[in-house]
Amino acid sequence: MSLTMLRTLCRHQQQLRRQQTPFFIVHRGSTGRFQSTTGTGGKKDDAGGEKDSKDDSSEKTQQLSTKERLAIKYSRENVKRNVQGYVFSRFFDYVKNYDKVLEKKFPSAMHVYRVFLVGVRDFFNDMKKLVKITKIVYTHDNDLRCLTRKEIELYYQMPRDMKKVAPVLLISALPFANYVIFPLAYMYPRTLLTSHFWSIQQKVDFAQIDLRNRLVYNRRVFRCMQSKLDALKQTDDPAHGKVSNILGLLGSGLHPTSEEILDVKEVFQRPPFHLNSLNSSHLKYLCRLHGIHTGLLRRFRLSERAYIVHHMDMAIKREGGVHNMPVESLKHACFLRGLNATNLSAESMIEWLQEWVRVSLVVDEDSISMLLHLPILLTYNHTNNWILIH
Repeated sequence: MSLTMLRTLCRHQQQLRRQQTPFFIVHRGSTGRFQSTTGTGGKKDDAGGEKDSKDDSSEKTQQLSTKERLAIKYSRENVKRNVQGYVFSRFFDYVKNYDKVLEKKFPSAMHVYRVFLVGVRDFFNDMKKLVKITKIVYTHDNDLRCLTRKEIELYYQMPRDMKKVAPVLLISALPFANYVIFPLAYMYPRTLLTSHFWSIQQKVDFAQIDLRNRLVYNRRVFRCMQSKLDALKQTDDPAHGKVSNILGLLGSGLHPTSEEILDVKEVFQRPPFHLNSLNSSHLKYLCRLHGIHTGLLRRFRLSERAYIVHHMDMAIKREGGVHNMPVESLKHACFLRGLNATNLSAESMIEWLQEWVRVSLVVDEDSISMLLHLPILLTYNHTNNWILIH
């Protein structure tokens, strides 16, 4: 049916072009020959007869041309072609704008469709970036200093996103399963989907929920740190007074400065604050505080987390410092490190991140425990965090 309408439309366009070009009408003369209306051929008796024949010929030409044009215009075939051309053009416009028609009639279904369309596209683009980043890291002997801050964040987060969204994408590939899994995933986006499929407001809301679940363990980690003061006192550790003073500030609603924290760096390089000296409950609460699974290999996962964050901070320093980061990146960095950035000004986020980076840059493999406890030392009494959990 579509091919017939296309051929009809082409013939209709050819007929219109033929009507616009000049043509000549011929009539049968007295000698039985076809003569042109221009009157250049044949003999004439006199000049007067020739003039009369020209006038009659021109009148007949005008009459015949008008009649024939009307006949062509209103002929059954021409009208049929015009109707078919009109129908085809209207049908073409309808199909071209069919997505708008669906969006008008089924707004909810089209919204879900667009969410998954955009989400899968962004997810696939990040997967391609991850492949390139992984190749770069392997060629540099797993050294993350060759990456930018955004690349390190993607290198850390994307494998977790792939594991999270893989069941949804695999199930949706089964016959008719997408009619069930897509609405279900849309109803529970935080559980079944990643940030690629979330709106801007959902990203903020889900970041607050995740941080609130982590902040619940702040007090337990703080109690574990307090319990180790007795061990320092028993061994006559010279840093006992400084650590006691820092924990006293936290208990009274204040925070130590970055200089005071760096002054007790050596405490985290030996028992009882060294990562290898922490007991099972302390490790479990630290994992919860950083949003890490509490199964086997806790120390390894905590070390990996600290290693990634440390290299993110080094990348921030290489790229000009915290004040050169855009606002959205500042918020993401604060949430990642344990601070609720909602309703915080850019100046407040920059000030807090500068304190964090100043401590993080001096962390080494032996003092990695200090970086893991930094969310307690710098955010335990922050007003924005207390709003989330109280």
